[in-house]
Amino acid sequence: MLESNLTIDVVHVCTPPYVHAEIAINSMNAGKNVIVEKPMATCLAECDEMLKAEKRNKVVMSCISQNRFRNSIHKLKKVADSGVAGKICCAHVNSYWWRGHCYYDLWWRGLWEKEGGGPTLNHAVHHIDMINWIEGSLPDEVISMLTNVMHDNSEVEDLSMALLRYQDGSMAQVTSSVVHHGEEQGIELQCSNAKIAAPWDIKAEVTKLNGFPVQGGNKELIDKITEFYQSIPDLKYEGHTGQIDNVLTALENETRPMVTGIDGRKTIELITAIYKAGFRKEVVKLPLAKDDEYYTFNGFLKNAVHFYKKSTTIENFAADEITVGNYK
Repeated sequence: MLESNLTIDVVHVCTPPYVHAEIAINSMNAGKNVIVEKPMATCLAECDEMLKAEKRNKVVMSCISQNRFRNSIHKLKKVADSGVAGKICCAHVNSYWWRGHCYYDLWWRGLWEKEGGGPTLNHAVHHIDMINWIEGSLPDEVISMLTNVMHDNSEVEDLSMALLRYQDGSMAQVTSSVVHHGEEQGIELQCSNAKIAAPWDIKAEVTKLNGFPVQGGNKELIDKITEFYQSIPDLKYEGHTGQIDNVLTALENETRPMVTGIDGRKTIELITAIYKAGFRKEVVKLPLAKDDEYYTFNGFLKNAVHFYKKSTTIENFAADEITVGNYK
């Protein structure tokens, strides 16, 4: 395709994760702009090679993080950035999905070598990008636990829980799951003045003289923040449509898209740290250096915990609908 002399403006990479880097780099070396589906790649070394190819070939690469283009997340970010709720003290990131046992029968799923990981990499990638975007920085320290409690036809985890500590002492908790019935997802930010969340929710306490909360909370602040939230215009397009529109507009105007390869790399760095912490059962400090064993995919694979041996393999499923997240 790349050697066909067809006029191709953008290559959208929608393959299993283990070949994202190869296809993206080949496309950029052919002078094509690239949109890479999540996750950007399987390791930081691949991410860095992709970023080099983008710079070397003077093209544009964007990584899919379509939930930034969801109105509830977009508006939550605006409220957080405004400072009206105060600084973020604690965040709860709920990447709750549910997948049946047969989900991992597909030939490339449930294998560290092909899928690169379980829900921490392939599902919570959306939510981890969100917390990186909202916080504006990576945490300093990460601890985590990984397990597989429902899918014994898969090598990878089906549930992980991570705790993140930021430079200012604030913390975040990230749950990555494909065992949660209802798939009720979202982000909750406990800020110094109020709690704000997606799906939209707000609470704001005010203290009695003894330090306990007043019943009904800080109604004046709740009304102020709610009014600000409701004043934020809806996005013209949401989800993939919104992000692809953003990328095409950036190409037309010769600007940068909202979600860049650098953003994609940050997400992979935090996910890698979560896996490293879970595999080693220790606190992992960020950033991860290039001489870190987990920087390369081979190093990652050498240390990956195999929860089960993949026992069933099918080439493909029959066509059917899929779920893309529940924020209601």
